[in-house]
Parts: sequence; C-alpha cells; structure tokens
Amino acid sequence: MRIRGTAQLALTALAANRTRTGLTMLGVIIGVAAVVTMMAVGSGAQARVAEQIRSLGSNLIIVMSGSMTASGVRLGSGSLLTITEDDAKAMEREIESVQVAAPAVRGGVQVVAGNANWSTALGGVTPGMFEARDWAAASGRLLTQEDVDGATKVALLGQTVAQNLFGSDDPIGQVIRVNKVPLTVIGVLARKGQTTQGQDQDDTVLVPLSTAKKKLLGSSQANARAVGAILVKVRQAAAMKDAEQEIRSLLRQRHHLQPEQDDDFTLRNLSEILESQEASSRVLSLLLASIASVSLVVGGIGIMNIMLVSVTERTREIGLRRAVGARRRDILAQFLIEAVTVSLTGGLMGIVLGALSSWAIAYFAGWSAPIQARGVIPAFLFAGAVGVFFGFYPARKASRLNPIDALRYE
Repeated sequence: MRIRGTAQLALTALAANRTRTGLTMLGVIIGVAAVVTMMAVGSGAQARVAEQIRSLGSNLIIVMSGSMTASGVRLGSGSLLTITEDDAKAMEREIESVQVAAPAVRGGVQVVAGNANWSTALGGVTPGMFEARDWAAASGRLLTQEDVDGATKVALLGQTVAQNLFGSDDPIGQVIRVNKVPLTVIGVLARKGQTTQGQDQDDTVLVPLSTAKKKLLGSSQANARAVGAILVKVRQAAAMKDAEQEIRSLLRQRHHLQPEQDDDFTLRNLSEILESQEASSRVLSLLLASIASVSLVVGGIGIMNIMLVSVTERTREIGLRRAVGARRRDILAQFLIEAVTVSLTGGLMGIVLGALSSWAIAYFAGWSAPIQARGVIPAFLFAGAVGVFFGFYPARKASRLNPIDALRYE
C-alpha cells in the first residue's frame, strides 16, 4: 500500500502542474521521435540500396573491357575492347559455377518514332542477358537466339523510352528508326527503376548483339567479335568469390597475359558492392541515431532542472510528510516515480510522433521508412534510463532534507 500511495502522490503532483510537466516531457518526446525517425529512414535507405543493386540481377559479376597499359599509359575501363563473345562462351563451357555469360555492347543513339524522338542508350545483347539480369517482358516477347543469328531488325523498349515515344499507345509492332535503320518493336521490358548512381535502367533500347554491331553501333576493326562487357550469372551466391577467381584466371589465360602483366579487363562483383553499400547505410543510420540521442540527454537535463525546482518549491510539503512518518526512501521513491513517469510518457508520445514523421517522410520522399523494433525499443528504454539517471539526484536531495528545516522553509 505504501508504494501505491507514493505513486498516487507522484501522479497527483504531476497533474497539478500540467504545463510544467508537458514542457519537461518535450525534450524526451523530441529525442525519442528523432531516434525512431532516423532509424526508420536509415532502414529505408538500406532497403532502397539493396533493391537498386538487386535490380541489376542476382549473383551477378560484370566483366568490363579495356583496362590495360599501352606505351606506359594506363587506359580506363572501356577505352579498348579486350573481351570477346568467345570469352563468354568459354566461361559457360569451362566454369561449372557459371550459369550464363551474356556478352553485350552499348552506345548512345537517337530514336525516332513518327513525329517523336528520344535520346537514349542502345544495348546489343543476347538472350542470356535477360536470364542474367532477371529481366522479363511486360508485353510482347524477348529476343531469341534466332534474332541474334540472323541479325534481325527488331527491338525491345524500356518503359521510359516506350512512354516518351508512344505515350499510352501500344508500341508492339510499331517501327522505330535508330541511325536511319528501321526496327520493329517486339516487346516492352518490365520496369527496373534506377541504379544506385541514379541511372534510369528503363531508359534503354535493346537489340540483338549482331544487329547492334553490324548495323547500328559498328564493331571493332581489330576484332569483330569484341564486346564491351560480359554479364556473368553465378549459380549460387556462396560461389561468387570462387567464380570471380576462376573467371580472372580463365581470361588471363585466354588473353596470354604474363604473371607480371596487369589484367586487361575489370571484374565487378555486385554482391560485394551490395555488402559495402549496406554496411555504409548501417553506419550512417547508427550515426544519425546517435546524434538524435543527444536530444534525449538534453531532455534528461531538463527533467533534472525541473525536478530540482520542484524540490525547492515543495520543501514544506516534504517536511510535513517526514514529520507525519514518511521515510527517506518514500520521498526518494516519489520523486523517482515522477521523473520516470515523465520520461516514459514522453517516450511513448515520442514513438507516436516518430512513427508519424517516418510515414510523412516515406510519403513525400517516395521510399519506405519502416518502423522497426530495434529502433523503437532501445529509444523507449533509453528514455526510461534518462528519467532514472537524471531524476535520482533531485530525488536524493529531497529525501535528505531535514524535516525541521523543511517545515521552517519559506
């Protein structure tokens, strides 16, 4: 009963000064809301990065052409075509973990359809590219090996290109012109969205590799089989690193590179990029949450200040309670209950405010900001700890007042 009575006295004291109690809670409310919001935004950022990288394709290694040294000058990736369609076939044939290796070329073009035109990226690909990147057709059909073998004049449009050239009309069966070459649209690709660098993956036109090299973009005079990149899909995620090493060894062997020579190609393991990006996002989320936690500490200092003022104002009340038999621990418990109640109530209100803020950010920014227990629970517990830590000193000071001196206080 003594504990219940003490708790009732504490709640009555808080209710008697509602404005002061509300202002005391404000720091905790803002602190908890900031922590919850930052953690939610950080989780959303991690999910968005993962989604963007996975949109490129799962278990994907990209072999880029043209990183080599010529006459003492280091050439950048893509400046010289050093990988070929035959390299892609060798990977599929000789490396067991490789599911598909799809050679590709790429270039910028102007596409014309009737009175509309659009500047976009054109990719010359093989059917294996769609398997490597897990890319389906939203309508129509994909390219086939017969299209590549016959260098047929057909094209697949990304969603962005289809929208800008045809609007709401169905592009299937329509004719577009690329470098004055007529191409029949056979399909529209499913939407992929943006990459982590902000590049629109749907702003593209895909044609058979042979068509691109023979009729649209041209081919290397030194080697007609050369390509700009090879997209390699590995069967299992656990085999990514081993597959990368096997690909490097195979290409060095095929390109007759000596041990002291650098690679004349570049490998990009998208799984490693994903792990790196997610790790960076986690660090950023923790940093933001740590910064937001500072406001909780500030709120705790506010609680301590208000409680010290409350002790001073209620000195005669404390003396009277001591005179009629209240023990020091009863006074200590009362003021601790007041501090913890302010903190926990502010924490609950902060969680609600943080959830609303996260929803608003997700709505206006157009990305997810999920509320997770790992952000809410620590913030709430920290708010309670702040109440205990910063409320203990005022409570202890109140409990150690001399009853006689307290009754004489004016």
